[in-house]
Formats: sequence, C-alpha cells, structure tokens
Amino acid sequence: MKTFSMFAAGVLLAGAAMAQPATGGFTGAQATARGGFNGPSTIVTAEHAKTLRDDTPVTLRGTIERHTGGENYVFKDASGTVEVEIDDRHWQGQTVSPQDTVEISGEVDHQRHRNTVEIDVKRLRKL
Repeated sequence: MKTFSMFAAGVLLAGAAMAQPATGGFTGAQATARGGFNGPSTIVTAEHAKTLRDDTPVTLRGTIERHTGGENYVFKDASGTVEVEIDDRHWQGQTVSPQDTVEISGEVDHQRHRNTVEIDVKRLRKL
C-alpha cells in the first residue's frame, strides 16, 4: 500500500509539472535578444543601403515615418527614405511613433518586379 501511495504521489507531481507552461528564458539585461550575433555593427544610411547588393546585412538608425500596408513601412534618416518590411514578431511589444528614434537591422532586399529596394528587418530596437 505504501508503494502504491508513493507511486500515485509521483504521478500527481509529474502531471502538475507538465501542466506548467514552458516559458523559461533569460530575464536579465538583453533579455529580448533570442540568439544571433549581438556585437558592434556599422550604421549605414538609407540612401547608401539602396546601393548595396541583395542580402547585404545592414543596420540603420532613424525613424519610421508611416505604415504603407501589411508589414511595409517607410523608414527615414538624414539621407532620405527606404522601404522596410517588419514582420509582426520583430516589434516585440514595442510601440513606435514617427517621433521615436529606432535602430533596425536586417538585409537589403532588391524587389526586381517593382524595381525598388527594401530592408527586410530582422531586429528593431527603440532608442
């Protein structure tokens, strides 16, 4: 009987542990960084980014001026503007207005069918 009671208690504890959501993760400084390189980067301008080859990694600093539909926005810095695509997951709960300075990192994406260049944003940080 004692063995059965210990077995039953073990099953209940295991079930309770499985019912807990698996949230884990680091909660200190840089907690929002979920992997990848997080080191020094060179800031490029919007106009310079447009001249770079497809898939070139870039980091830009400026403002998001307006939403143009879907996941598309217009980014602006002192040199001019460039279209950016920001997937919903990259906002990470941040609310950004045209008055806020942001740093975006991503890749140059040549839109050959539209003859334009946009930045495919991989990380957005409100400064």
